[in-house]
Amino acid sequence: MFLEQKKHNGDKVGWVEVVVGSMFSGKTEELIRRLNRAKIAKLKVEIFKPGIDVRYDEEDVVSHNENSIKSTPIDSAEQILLYAHDVDVVGIDEAQFFDNQLGSVCTQLANKGIRVIVAGLDMDFQGKPFGPIPHLMAIAEYVTKVHAICMRCGNLAQYSHRTIQGEDLVVLGETESYEPLCRRCFNAAKGELKTEKK
Repeated sequence: MFLEQKKHNGDKVGWVEVVVGSMFSGKTEELIRRLNRAKIAKLKVEIFKPGIDVRYDEEDVVSHNENSIKSTPIDSAEQILLYAHDVDVVGIDEAQFFDNQLGSVCTQLANKGIRVIVAGLDMDFQGKPFGPIPHLMAIAEYVTKVHAICMRCGNLAQYSHRTIQGEDLVVLGETESYEPLCRRCFNAAKGELKTEKK
């Protein structure tokens, strides 16, 4: 889909790629696939993930299919600039958990000739835009939206419905806490939750 590195008048040209979708849609799988291709092309790759995401591993980025790639856990977007020296490609997973400086950081990296690949949830459990993702989608050269399969009707799913009670925006979990749903089933499920709270 993408050339692994482009040069313009002898200079590296950087850009931002964003992969978004609901939970269980294959975002991390696609991120790992693109990063592995860059490694095969003998490009220098550095991968980052938020330090709070320890669901599968404290350091590695791991997909639901258990594919993994080494990463550096960090606590703020600006830390990426401290670690991303002498690299061709930067990968960032679970971008929705980073602060709003992530867009600025990605822009700085791309302006230095670095290919930046970001993966994250585009919407939270309430179906609202999540964290820095809308800004990243606006500044990116390439945006890929991947879909899961609705667990109730089998249509394409774009929502991450939380199946447990609670209003906290960030609740780390897997199939025990979330299910991917299509728009119709998500709206129906929201109605079910309101009924349960009464």
